[in-house]
Amino acid sequence: MSGKGRGLGIAAIVVGLVGLLSGVGGLAYARHAFGGSVVSSESMTPTYGPGDRVVFERIDGSQVRRGDVVVFSAPDRYGFEDLVIERVIGVGGDRVTCCTGEGADTRVSVNGKPLQEPYLKNPEASRGFTMSSYDVRVPEGRLFMMGDHRANARDSRAFLDDQGGTLPESAIRGRVIEDYTVPVVLGTAMMLGVLLVLVAVGLGIAAVVVRRKARAAAMPPPPPWAMQI
Repeated sequence: MSGKGRGLGIAAIVVGLVGLLSGVGGLAYARHAFGGSVVSSESMTPTYGPGDRVVFERIDGSQVRRGDVVVFSAPDRYGFEDLVIERVIGVGGDRVTCCTGEGADTRVSVNGKPLQEPYLKNPEASRGFTMSSYDVRVPEGRLFMMGDHRANARDSRAFLDDQGGTLPESAIRGRVIEDYTVPVVLGTAMMLGVLLVLVAVGLGIAAVVVRRKARAAAMPPPPPWAMQI
């Protein structure tokens, strides 16, 4: 192979490997670190409504914080395997009480401090299904959850007789994110990987063409007698 053809061949291999690493690596990391889901109920309106697509980062339940919106699986409680989306109100060791104030001034308290929840659709519905007060000490390793649409959310308040309505941290599948910087970077890496693979294919074809031309040029001319009729 000519020097130029050899160089094109080596470039094709290098660019192809980089493209595969970028594309496959980005895809593998994205599948491992992030997930997506579609909201199917009104329990989190107005923050998220039916049909909204959310992206979540896969984290361990011990990593969630108060106020995080998370997705979790609780088939023993809800009767289905699909992910449920709710907001974390209390973590292990917290004391969640309801309620202070009336009407729009209704507040849930955590560790004696009323929560400021501007995202709520109707804070006056925080008392829940029994319309009575509740006082829950969240066990370690468990979480107290609520939907933002308090009047239409079957959350921890509906299961107060089962460990205060709390869920185990192991039920958490991820935390919903608003900053899409990392997913966008991963998507860009995957697209770049595809582009580099295509470039590598082009370089490979060019290397083959150069090689064939070099071979044709190196062939000796036919003897004079071979050209006679």
